[in-house]
Amino acid sequence: MKRFFVFLLAFGLALSFSYGSGSPNAAEAKTKIVAFKNCKAMNKLYKGGVARSSKVRNKGGKTHFKPFVSKALYDANKSRDRDKDLIACER
Repeated sequence: MKRFFVFLLAFGLALSFSYGSGSPNAAEAKTKIVAFKNCKAMNKLYKGGVARSSKVRNKGGKTHFKPFVSKALYDANKSRDRDKDLIACER
């Protein structure tokens, strides 16, 4: 009987993680992928711009806002990254 409850608990935890409640990319999955017309439009939603990954750093200097991290959103707006530092429209 005890093994059954341990199995049931483990199965429930595994099931909850597979549906995204515990996945680290849950925020990115809920983000709508939009190709913005220009940086002004992007900065209305994402004040610090959009970074391709959390490991990239701005090579241009000090910024005022932290960029939003989303690989898919960055890839859709890659042309907005003028200095090619993997952060589009940073401010």
